[in-house]
Amino acid sequence: MVLVDTSVWIEACRREGDLACKVGLENLLEEYDAAWCSTVRIEFMGGAGKEERSKLAFWFESIPYRPVLEKHWESAMRHAWTLRDRGHTLPWNDILIASLALDLDMRVYAKDKHFDILSEVLELTLYKPGYGGRYRPTE
Repeated sequence: MVLVDTSVWIEACRREGDLACKVGLENLLEEYDAAWCSTVRIEFMGGAGKEERSKLAFWFESIPYRPVLEKHWESAMRHAWTLRDRGHTLPWNDILIASLALDLDMRVYAKDKHFDILSEVLELTLYKPGYGGRYRPTE
């Protein structure tokens, strides 16, 4: 299962968005391997326009949802300390998404460069679509 970050959802919804990102997400969805969480929900749905909200909410009902629990907040705090001790100050929401993914042994699909740092420091596994956006199962 792949936890899809807000950066990918936003890019995929842009009219002129990156085609490789769009195809990569579409293939994840077709394989029923894409998931989302409450942090992504508030980031993405919170920024949706009035006319888009009900359509997007209906669409997201069919995608597996992973709730953020208190233990994920606790591990996010510890991860934030680890990152800060190594000279990285990252947004709390990205650290929380990474903490959830690490706990659930999920990969993260993100266009946000903060996740490259999270991958390096916390050993978070990132999802990279195959050639032409093809679905890439767990390696």
